[in-house]
Amino acid sequence: MTGIWYVIGFAFAGVSFVFLTIAAAWLVSHRNRGDVHKGLPYESGIDTYGDTHGRFGLSFYIYALLFVAFDIEVIFIYLWAIAFDSLLLGGLISMLIFVGILLLGLAYAWRKGAMTWR
Repeated sequence: MTGIWYVIGFAFAGVSFVFLTIAAAWLVSHRNRGDVHKGLPYESGIDTYGDTHGRFGLSFYIYALLFVAFDIEVIFIYLWAIAFDSLLLGGLISMLIFVGILLLGLAYAWRKGAMTWR
């Protein structure tokens, strides 16, 4: 019976955290109180010209996706290296397969020209 109280307590804490975070964001958020200049975009003290919502090229997104993929790879390899003592030959082989698949993906991206800056 005490287990249900833990579930209720964690559910209450989670819901409270969500609503408190939304309330704090509302209190801190930018509200235009009559000053026209508060809502304008600001770039190093220089007034903007043209459209301030410019589009980025596709190469930025490809680099970002490749960065995320290899960043996650580093996390997996780090965790694998921490547990390396308890892993047997199967752990080594599975990590070699994992790194091999990622290297194949990198070679494919390189061959398609995704690694060249345009």
